[in-house]
Order: sequence, then C-alpha cells, then structure tokens
Amino acid sequence: MSRTGRTEEGRGRLGRTLSGLVVALGCVLFLGGFVWGAIVYRPYTVPTDSMSPTIMAGDRVMAQRVDTADITRGDVVVFKQKSWGNMPIVKRVVAVGGDTIACCTEGKLTVNGKQIQESYLSKGQPAELKTIPTITVPKGRLFLLGDERSGSLDSTAHLTEAFSGTVPRSAVDARVDAVVWPMNGMLERPTGFEALGPISSPGPLRPIVGVIVAGAVLVMAGAAYGAIADRAGRRRRAPRTELTGAR
Repeated sequence: MSRTGRTEEGRGRLGRTLSGLVVALGCVLFLGGFVWGAIVYRPYTVPTDSMSPTIMAGDRVMAQRVDTADITRGDVVVFKQKSWGNMPIVKRVVAVGGDTIACCTEGKLTVNGKQIQESYLSKGQPAELKTIPTITVPKGRLFLLGDERSGSLDSTAHLTEAFSGTVPRSAVDARVDAVVWPMNGMLERPTGFEALGPISSPGPLRPIVGVIVAGAVLVMAGAAYGAIADRAGRRRRAPRTELTGAR
C-alpha cells in the first residue's frame, strides 16, 4: 500500500473514532438529561380551570420535587388533602404559617397588612370575588387560592374546618415550574409577594432541556460525520480507470 493510501486509511479510521466518541457523548447527555428530569420533576395533567389563566384545564405541567420547607408565598403547588378529596390538586400559596390574611382591602388581597398586586389574575378579575375574614395561618400550614377566583374550590371553601381551610406543608408533593403542553414555558414568578420575603427561584428545567437538546445534536452530528467520512473514504479507495483514445 502506498504512503498516500495509508494516510487516507488513517484519516478514515480517526474520523470513525471521533464520530463514535461524539455519538457516545451525545447519548450520555441525552439519556442523562432524561434521568435527571425524572429524578427532579413529576408530570401532572390539570383537570380544571381553577388556575386559569395561569394553567388551563388539560394543560400538562412539570412540577419539581422540593423540600416542603422551601415552599413560599406565590408558589403554585400540587398537593393532596384528605378533606379536599385526597387527589392531586393544583393551587397557589398566598400565605404561610404565621401570616395574617384577609380579603379584601380596596379590592386587593392583603397579607400581613400589605396589599398584594396579583399579576397572575386574569385582566379585570377582582380579587374580592373571594371574601376572606382575617385569619392567622397556623404554623406549618399554607393558605391556598386558585387564580380563577370565581369558581375555585380552595381554602375559602373549607374555612369552617379545623385550621381555617389551611393545609399542612407535608401535604405538598411538588411545586409547578412550567406548562409543557401546550408549550407555554416557565411560570412567571409573582412579584407581588416580594415585600413579605424572598420568593422561590425557578428549578433546573431549562438546564435539563439544554442537556437533552445538546445530546441530541451531538448524536445527529456524530452520525452524520461518520457517514460522510465513510463515503469519502470509499471514494478515495475506489480504483481509477484511465481512458485512452485511438490515435
């Protein structure tokens, strides 16, 4: 074999090796992203419009598994409460243990005497559709409302129960991070509660999606490069036929 042939063969072997490494790395990232997502998130389908316009009936959401101690005002959570039907329910936390809540003052929900600008309510929907007497939320419990105030069966429907319609933090399964079907994306963080304390930060859904997309791109790029390298190698190795004409 000529030196040129050996060089071309070496290049082809190197190309196939690099292609295999790229595909392997892509597979690791792609599958690793799905595993990461499965560990951190749980999918739910929301059955009603009680959280509209934030979440509509039939929407598919991704909810992050979190320490219930990290749940704070403004979070949209998935929880189960026996007295509420013992099934997954999605509502928004508007007050936590130790808070004093009432509705309404000048048409706005108040928490610890501060009027809350609820940007997540549909335009023109007054907060005063829910009448809430002044209640101090017991320690370790949460007061929950739906964003669609006129038809949501939330803490206001259970005010006569023990603990004034609140639910324990331990009832929370996860915190909703995004609506993935339809692809509405990450939920906006409500800024109206910032004066009362820190609000939660988004979970790692965006990095997870980035890892999955990067893995898919590497798999496709590596496979395409390998195919191109093989084709180029076959062309270089193909015998050349010289054509001669009669004189």
